[in-house]
Amino acid sequence: MANAAVKTKKKVLIVNTNSGGHAVIGFYLAKDLLGSGHDVTVLTVGDEASDKMKKPPFNRFDEITSLGGRTVWGDPAKVGEVVGDGAAFDVVLDNNGKDLDAVRPVADWAKNSGAEQFLFISSAGIYKTSYEVPHVEGDPVKEDAGHVAVEKYVAGLSFGSWATFRPQYMIGSGNNKDCEEWFFDRIVRDRPVPIPGSGMQLTNISHVRDLSSMLILAVENAEAANGNIFNCVSDRAVTFNGLAKICAQVAGRELKIVYYDPKAVGVDAKKAFPFRNMHFYAEPRAAKSVLGWSSTTNLPEDLKERYDEYVKIGRDKKQMQFDIDDKILESLKVTVAV
Repeated sequence: MANAAVKTKKKVLIVNTNSGGHAVIGFYLAKDLLGSGHDVTVLTVGDEASDKMKKPPFNRFDEITSLGGRTVWGDPAKVGEVVGDGAAFDVVLDNNGKDLDAVRPVADWAKNSGAEQFLFISSAGIYKTSYEVPHVEGDPVKEDAGHVAVEKYVAGLSFGSWATFRPQYMIGSGNNKDCEEWFFDRIVRDRPVPIPGSGMQLTNISHVRDLSSMLILAVENAEAANGNIFNCVSDRAVTFNGLAKICAQVAGRELKIVYYDPKAVGVDAKKAFPFRNMHFYAEPRAAKSVLGWSSTTNLPEDLKERYDEYVKIGRDKKQMQFDIDDKILESLKVTVAV
């Protein structure tokens, strides 16, 4: 079994995105790797002095350095210069690129500098829509997707070990991409929560600690992980209705859901709602069978953590506009108390 492998201290480079929901993956992984005794450098795209670095998780990078980690900023295309000429790592993880132009310079440098393992954070969004759910490793993917080209390229570089990970939606302290906050924004202001369709669509939301624990198993069990694609997700799905109800419960507020047809109302569902308006969830079969991984995501507990942070930063009192919501509600002839 993979979990019988002997743990060896490794030097790990995490190339971390400076935007979007994936940034929090590198943040958690760096801290967890350091806590497990590994040596970690985080290369974040861009400039340390940029406004983006004033937001989570970047404004909490002292949690990485206080554990002995190193943080640097720069252009991943010049990764060798940024981390220092002659720097070498056992493991390089790209948590930034979405296409071959972005990832190739990092992968090529990793190969040429002697890295034994290369890990790539891809996306479960590359799966083709199917009549059968959930998505499992090996299901058809969109061949024109940038992530797919990267996966194929990495597989052909002959690393001692390589693997790709396909996450979906995630939550966790330090995440800066709205997910559960979208629901909190409406619930705490006693506004209706507009959900497209029936609200019974299934999706997958994972706490980022699950993603980090899966990646650490791959680092510490490189031989077992080699050549595999892993759905980097929790092992349970949730409906949109269920997610809204849990958010209301942890906030201690009443919930009013209104359902609508985006086409009939004349709104773009992608702009009106934070999730894909369809069944969209994957299952982590490979991680369980190959790495002996198990999920710890518990939405009622994890969303309570997120709600406490939501209130702590004062977002519940922030002035907000709900223009798209108002258009939907007006079309449905639903009034909102001012």
